[in-house]
Amino acid sequence: MSDLAAERQPLTDKEKRELDIEIDFLSGLVERDPGYIEALQLLGDDYTKRGCFTDGLKIDEHLSRLLPDDSMVFYNLACSYSLTNRIDESITALNKAVHLGYDDSKWMDTDPDLNKVRTDPRYQSIRHQLTKKHTA
Repeated sequence: MSDLAAERQPLTDKEKRELDIEIDFLSGLVERDPGYIEALQLLGDDYTKRGCFTDGLKIDEHLSRLLPDDSMVFYNLACSYSLTNRIDESITALNKAVHLGYDDSKWMDTDPDLNKVRTDPRYQSIRHQLTKKHTA
């Protein structure tokens, strides 16, 4: 388990079982319909909650191809890249999210999924872009 998984609230056995059941169910839906956006989004979230960051990344990459103009999709992709130690890709996805309209700077500054990215100097450049947008 990564350091970031340890920073999250530990799941109870019951929560793990419930997530595993939901992941199985959603995986079946997505297998039958790979374009089922809502199921993909829930599945990606569940994988991340469960600490299955590589699986979550695969879902987020798929969603980014299905929804190339969705700022939240690219924000989530940036989080997945960060959680899997792919900092350059995370910065690129976060930058795209901001350009597409993502603007929740408070959450971006505290989201534990982005802890590894916030130490990168390029993060401050992205934050500066957000600040400029809000003052324009």
